[in-house]
Amino acid sequence: MDTNTLGGALEREHRQIDGGIEAYLADLAGPADPSPLLSALSGLRRHIYLEEEFLFPPLKAAGLMGPIFVMLREHGQLWNSMDAVEELLAAGADADARRDACTALLALLDAHNSKEEPIIYTQADAILSAEAGSELADFLAQGTTPDGWVCDAASR
Repeated sequence: MDTNTLGGALEREHRQIDGGIEAYLADLAGPADPSPLLSALSGLRRHIYLEEEFLFPPLKAAGLMGPIFVMLREHGQLWNSMDAVEELLAAGADADARRDACTALLALLDAHNSKEEPIIYTQADAILSAEAGSELADFLAQGTTPDGWVCDAASR
């Protein structure tokens, strides 16, 4: 994908998020620093927010309702998986439990991204209005997830 497009920027975020989780997993043999993992989880929560608030509404209005509903459902699964990883970290769970939870999260991400990138992201630049694209680009550059925001499909 062209790296100068919104879709390209969103794909770059996918790689950064995956990379943070993978860096944490690679470090689990020793006293693993949770910083890359926590940064990746925070980045994924922000990424889900920007998609649900900025990207998905105009794509759904343009007729991509089915694919967007799948993405929203999977966002809920990802959110719940992130909650489980964070709970294990907070509880001081053993390395095997943390590895299993992170590996499961990466598997969910892989399955999700393999649909989202070719189906959703390829439409972003073509369908989003200049204003919507600008808002999304601005958020990508400096936006933050509002405190307490949780995606609708997550378990509460």
